[in-house]
Amino acid sequence: MAEQPFGRVRLIEMVVESVRVHMLSSQHVVILKESERDRYLPIWIGPAEANAIAMRLQGLTAERPLTHDLLVSVVATLNSSVSRVVVTHVTDGTFHARLYVENADGDEAEIDSRTSDAIAVAVRTGSTIYVDERVLDEAGVEPDQLEDGDGGPEDEKLAVFREFINSLDVDLGPGEGGPPPEEGS
Repeated sequence: MAEQPFGRVRLIEMVVESVRVHMLSSQHVVILKESERDRYLPIWIGPAEANAIAMRLQGLTAERPLTHDLLVSVVATLNSSVSRVVVTHVTDGTFHARLYVENADGDEAEIDSRTSDAIAVAVRTGSTIYVDERVLDEAGVEPDQLEDGDGGPEDEKLAVFREFINSLDVDLGPGEGGPPPEEGS
């Protein structure tokens, strides 16, 4: 079931659809897709996080552990696991997320996280990614909205998104834009 009640908040299950590069600005974006519906959530992220997510999606691993790999190893060493990731809200274009870590006793801790880092951890652990429905209502896009407009103000907003999608390069992968960085800082 894709929709999970969580207190008063309605959470929507998402999957990572792709990681892409904006051709004009060379900025990276991860696109989440609703599991049971054609609704997407584009989130601008940094190049290191984009490479970390794209590598894992393609089944590749770095020779040495990246920061997200290290975090997952530390959590496992502490007899804990990441149970889920939740994108909780968006403020002035910045997305916020929480990691939920469960220990061996079943106790759960909620940890504030950058959304890109939370997604990078989720793809490494197989954890479910959820987005608060209000975030999707504010920043999500449906493809049918892009084509069935009536010329109103909402169409202008969607036209900008259509232009954005058309300016994206193919999925980011190793070899595109250079090799994944070896994180040393």
